[in-house]
Amino acid sequence: MYVKQLAELMDVTTDTVRYYTRVKLLTPNSSGSNGYHQYSPADQKRLRFILSARQLGFSVKDIQNIINESEQGHCPCPLTRELIAQRLAETEVLFQETLKLRNRMQLALKQWDAKPNGASAEQVCSLIETFVDPNSEEVNYES
Repeated sequence: MYVKQLAELMDVTTDTVRYYTRVKLLTPNSSGSNGYHQYSPADQKRLRFILSARQLGFSVKDIQNIINESEQGHCPCPLTRELIAQRLAETEVLFQETLKLRNRMQLALKQWDAKPNGASAEQVCSLIETFVDPNSEEVNYES
């Protein structure tokens, strides 16, 4: 099957298929006469694996490492467990940062509720410039 057929079958874009081919996660046969890639059932199975791994948060590099481990005849499960633990820790940090941002945004809306629109000649936006986050240390940006 060709790029478009594989993409439609797997419900992804042709760019997705081409990208995974370019980074050598998919290895189709190339037709010598027209240069078109021919994807096999093994490529389809590999793409399904890649998409599942991406849904779990594995990076392309992680997936390459897992596949390499498997192709070298080693069980990739210990590596997979290690990588998912790392991705989970990274996700937790991002999640906590996002929660803090959400809280600051909610606080800003509360503070701005009673304030009028407008800025003086020295200000860009009085709302942003007068925002006070009681949870953060005051920073002097004028240095």
